[in-house]
Amino acid sequence: MSRILVVGASGTVGSELARLLTAQGEGVVKVTSRVPTAADQVQVDIVSRTGLHDAFEGVERAFLLSPPGHANQDELLVPLIDEARARGLKKVVLMSAMGANADDNAPLRKAEKQLEASGLPYNIIRPNWFMQNFNTFWIQGILQQGKIFLPVGTAKGSFIDARDIAAVAAKLLTSDSFANRDFDLTGPAALDHDAVAAILSRETGRAITFQDIPPAAMLDGLLTAGMPRAYAEFLVLILGFFKAGYSERTTDAVARILGRAPGSFEQYAKDYRAAWVG
Repeated sequence: MSRILVVGASGTVGSELARLLTAQGEGVVKVTSRVPTAADQVQVDIVSRTGLHDAFEGVERAFLLSPPGHANQDELLVPLIDEARARGLKKVVLMSAMGANADDNAPLRKAEKQLEASGLPYNIIRPNWFMQNFNTFWIQGILQQGKIFLPVGTAKGSFIDARDIAAVAAKLLTSDSFANRDFDLTGPAALDHDAVAAILSRETGRAITFQDIPPAAMLDGLLTAGMPRAYAEFLVLILGFFKAGYSERTTDAVARILGRAPGSFEQYAKDYRAAWVG
């Protein structure tokens, strides 16, 4: 049994990863930004680095990601990677994002390069856009107006189920078969948002449609919702990459690592139906 640190353990991927590792009998240390309420939690402020040193005490492996809301991901991740190197961890899995390696000056790529040069056994996983965004970040328009509002036109994305990302991370953390490799993770097929809306409509019995909006309208909406400007501008930027077609590609990485196909959007919609129907 390993002692595995999970950053983002209360998030979409991290919570499922912690569940999977625990079910496999691994010892999980869950990073939380709040005062711990359970023995397996450790409080860390990723921004100020408070609690960082203590979090790695006795840890053998770690799953790292940058918390949402920050565009300077390298400034948050590099100290985690450096601490992992100082501890001589047996494995580090870093969750980045598909396309991050297209620009060596991108914050996430800087963090990737720091891990690659660390001398630690590692994996980098770069998932495409999450299916779960439709029951979290994009849900308000669906619930209130029956619409998916995004500035992406007719472009397609090979959306991936976050549960598959967690399963991949669990496999990589507990196996050395794929050491020192990076993987772009996608779902099984690329869909445009009209197709997504049609699937959600069939599953929920509601009339859900997609409406393309200008990038400026997306930015205004994010800022009105209280998102920090730097991160809101970052989201609009990468949604522009989506519109340009960079999210359409599919890979076989999930199948190669897990020995099964990634979950379909139809199955995701069925499993999360309650999110849209109440």
